Amino acid sequence: MDLRAELLKSIWYAFTALDVEKSGKVSKSQLKVLSHNLYTVLCIPHDPVALEEHFRDDDDGPVSSQGYMPYLNKYILDKVEEGAFVKENFDELCWTLTAKKNYKPDRNGNSVVSHQDAFKLWCLFNFLSEDKYPLVMVPDEVEYLLKKICTAMNVELNSCELDDYLSQEPQGQEGLTVWQFLDMVNSGRFLRGIEQEAISMAVEEVYQEVIEDVLKQARSPYILGHEPCPAPSPALISISCVQGYLWKRGQLRRNWSERWFMLKPSVLSYYMSEERKEKKGSIALDKHCCVEVLPDRDGKRCMFCVKTSSRTYEMSASDTRQRQEWTLAIQTAIRLQAEGKKSLHKDLKQKRRDQRDQRDQRKAAKEEETQRLKQLQEEKERKLQELELLKEAQRQAEILLQEEEQRRRQQHEEMQRTLEIQLREAEQARASMQAEMVLKEAEAERQRKRILELEAMQERLQEALQQEVKARQDEEAVRYAQARLLAEEEEKLKQLMKLKEEQEEYIIKTQREKQVLKQEMENKNKCLEEAQKQLEEVRVNRQRVDQDVMAAQRKLRQASTNVKHWNVQMNRLMHPIGPGDKRTNVSGGVFTGYQPLLSQRDSPLK
Repeated sequence: MDLRAELLKSIWYAFTALDVEKSGKVSKSQLKVLSHNLYTVLCIPHDPVALEEHFRDDDDGPVSSQGYMPYLNKYILDKVEEGAFVKENFDELCWTLTAKKNYKPDRNGNSVVSHQDAFKLWCLFNFLSEDKYPLVMVPDEVEYLLKKICTAMNVELNSCELDDYLSQEPQGQEGLTVWQFLDMVNSGRFLRGIEQEAISMAVEEVYQEVIEDVLKQARSPYILGHEPCPAPSPALISISCVQGYLWKRGQLRRNWSERWFMLKPSVLSYYMSEERKEKKGSIALDKHCCVEVLPDRDGKRCMFCVKTSSRTYEMSASDTRQRQEWTLAIQTAIRLQAEGKKSLHKDLKQKRRDQRDQRDQRKAAKEEETQRLKQLQEEKERKLQELELLKEAQRQAEILLQEEEQRRRQQHEEMQRTLEIQLREAEQARASMQAEMVLKEAEAERQRKRILELEAMQERLQEALQQEVKARQDEEAVRYAQARLLAEEEEKLKQLMKLKEEQEEYIIKTQREKQVLKQEMENKNKCLEEAQKQLEEVRVNRQRVDQDVMAAQRKLRQASTNVKHWNVQMNRLMHPIGPGDKRTNVSGGVFTGYQPLLSQRDSPLK
């Protein structure tokens, strides 16, 4: 979130506070006063000509937010320079305008937070709210802010009660407005039994950490009668607020002085006391800086140093835990500078927002997958219904075929009975009408033809029966094809469920790999610290070896001097004695006197 977006959020509250009728428009006189005050708190040179020209009274009616934005962008926001004004004064101006209309604390003085704490909570709300208007804070960010305040007081937030409270809000609302949030805090529902002073200290600590980018806050281990907090993990130390007393060694006099240090992402400042009235100096942090742990010496323990490109600053903490907190916090600030990030909490807020977006995307994908599975199930049920209809039609066809076959069989039986009756009548007629045989031969011939026709008809009936049998076989083939289609559909459904299980296993595997990578990073950090300790030991051994080399060189030079001296003495003693020398005895005495000495030095000369 850039500076322009931060300023626009506060200005939006001021604009809506001036909109008394809630019509989305503000009178020009009020906007003129607001613009003049914005010029003042933002330390922008006043432009009265442009102000009067834009808000001249030749046209009637108030101005909407869309009508005010061009002037706000061109003459105010485009001229704002970061660091040229005090952000807190700007926020106080906008808070004063909006709180007068919208903030309604308890008139009996029973509010949980003071007016100043409400202002700081308002600033924290603006920082954590979504970048769309009207400004709201999603439930995840509400829980995050309340947890940080409770953590600062060493108390635990009741998440179930918070969920119940948030579930009572209107369904169409995406989050809490700032006034709903302040009413929730003032209700005392989540901060029961805690003094207002302790709440103010916690709000101030979170305000310094999130808004003022102070990276660590020193607090007492006993708050509200609770037990001391356990040692924080490195992940929590790196994002906690950093300020407190440390001993610092001077550069010139090399004496130790106690200073109040305050760490921000880009600078480590130190003051005479925690009131921060007299600043003694600052240490600019960049990606080239580093932090090292030093061994105890000069009566100081828990020492560490901050190395910059121009100087090394030595400091001493009260205990090992405090030294660990400071070193990890300073390393976090250096890492932010190396990554080009100005604010830790802005980066954390963006990460939380990205995580929420990814969670929503996964939820939408899961709902889409569920909808697709539901559609497949409906399609399967529809096909099963069609299959049942086909089976019912098949059963009806079988019933019709059976009825037709029975009808044909009855006709055939009736025809056979008729033929038998006719044959019996013919036999009777032949017996009784022997005399009329000749006359009836023609009739008999016709009867035989009729029998042949009946036999042909019987063959045709048999062929019809065979065709029916073939139709039944075709029907069985159709049933088999339908059963095969059902089996294929069940196989596809099993494959779909298998793909879903593989997707869940892949997600679990990714989470495990993430944990493994995190463990490897911690192991590498430990290896780096051990390597630094080994490097320090190598440096000490190197200094000791250099001293031994210098001592050996001194001994070598002394031995060389002695050798030269004794060479001169030997040359004198070995000088030949000439004839007629008057000091023969003396020389002989001298030679004899030095002979033992020469024997003693003979071994070194060799």
